[in-house]
Amino acid sequence: MVEFAFWDIFRNLLLATRWTLLLSVIALFGGAILAFALLILRLINRKTLNFLISIYVEIFQGTPLLMQLFLFYFGLALFGFDTSVWWSASAALILYTGAYLTEIWTGCVRAVPNGQWFAGKSLGFSFIQQLRWIIFPQVYRLSVAPTVGFLVQVIKGTALTSVIGFVELTKAGTMISNVTFKPFLVFACVALIYFAICFPLSWIATRLEIRFARA
Repeated sequence: MVEFAFWDIFRNLLLATRWTLLLSVIALFGGAILAFALLILRLINRKTLNFLISIYVEIFQGTPLLMQLFLFYFGLALFGFDTSVWWSASAALILYTGAYLTEIWTGCVRAVPNGQWFAGKSLGFSFIQQLRWIIFPQVYRLSVAPTVGFLVQVIKGTALTSVIGFVELTKAGTMISNVTFKPFLVFACVALIYFAICFPLSWIATRLEIRFARA
């Protein structure tokens, strides 16, 4: 039997980690762009738009991410769409992330006192000027901590993409475990890598929340 050294296992897991990080970045930036657009549409305050946005948010918050991945990868293929693992994983995670960030940022906007809006109007600011100079600077301070905290959930959520064949950290751990017959060692390394990624982000989110609360 071929013996696999600890560093060989760890090195291969680190190589797979880059795909976990890349997928997380795609989900965050894609979801952030989508959430920002939906936030602006919500602030326009049209009943039809708000209703449609609420349906989207409820669907992606009210269903498991695993099911969403299955629907994008297997479901769309039934209708003739050529669905790759990369496309399916990215699309599902972007929509999932966008739904949560939309709610997080909407809550932060609602946390800004209504008097700030009235003050902007009294100064003759347009809607865009109110958002740019009064509302968004305050929303930024309120939203940084929960957004960074949610990023941790996105990173851990990428592990579910392994079920559709995406080779990220968890999938690589499974493959290496099947070859080396050392599941405890392999998944201990997987857990260590996830911890090394997520703990600093959780710590940053906590520190930012405390800092902004004091300010």
